[in-house]
Amino acid sequence: MGSQPHDLPMPVTAAGREGLAALLRAPRRAVVALDFDGTLAEIVPDPDQARAHPAAVPALAALAPRVGSVAVITGRPAGVAVRLGGFAGVAGLEHLVVLGHYGAERWDAVTGIVHAPAEHPGVAAVRAELPGFLDSIGAWRGTWIEEKGRALAVHTRRAADPAAAFATLREPLAELAARHGLIVEPGRAVLELRPPGMDKGVALTEYLAEVDAEAVVYAGDDLGDLAAYAAVEKRRAEGLPGLLLCSGSEEVQDLATRADLVLPGPSAITAYLTRLAAHLPS
Repeated sequence: MGSQPHDLPMPVTAAGREGLAALLRAPRRAVVALDFDGTLAEIVPDPDQARAHPAAVPALAALAPRVGSVAVITGRPAGVAVRLGGFAGVAGLEHLVVLGHYGAERWDAVTGIVHAPAEHPGVAAVRAELPGFLDSIGAWRGTWIEEKGRALAVHTRRAADPAAAFATLREPLAELAARHGLIVEPGRAVLELRPPGMDKGVALTEYLAEVDAEAVVYAGDDLGDLAAYAAVEKRRAEGLPGLLLCSGSEEVQDLATRADLVLPGPSAITAYLTRLAAHLPS
């Protein structure tokens, strides 16, 4: 298992090649962590209609028994990600962990239970104020609000000019969020208002410590994944090998420039995971 298989696309960086080699040497001590939307599922205009790529669950079910741990880290509520992903009750995914709301919620396949803290009071305040707020600044047309339970998201993808609507809303929404003790997390044609203190980097770092990982793979596609990238880069500087995968998109270049390997979307990510699993002992 020391050599790297020729049918796997090779990371373009030395650090990424070292991360992949570490996983191949000792897969039972490796963590594979993945974003959901844009990585395991295609981005769609209506987030409620998102579903895991058809190859995602088979790929994860093949990989999970061969590595130390597989975790999905998402901004969605954990239970929603489980439902849209079709992760519950799948053979091979008996130990899958889903960290929702950037790690504030956790679903374990072992128990099937979501553990979550109380809702931040600022979310309820923004929920009540947001529709009138968008109307008052003339930003209602073409935008819409996604209810995420412990967060709210304003989407601009349906606007006549999504990028212009995004730019117009970013500062006013940041001010609104700050008044209620929240922060704004930008994404692909979406601005999410959520409590501070958790991000994918914090969630990943805490999970790596929990399972005592000796190697890590992280795959993401959006700005919210930059914190997880930074966490992997920090752990690599401390001696933990890691591989950063980018589910490629022309909408977000920030991840591609920092990734060890760019793969063109969920179909390519799931194909990579499937091939990776085939090279690991069962």
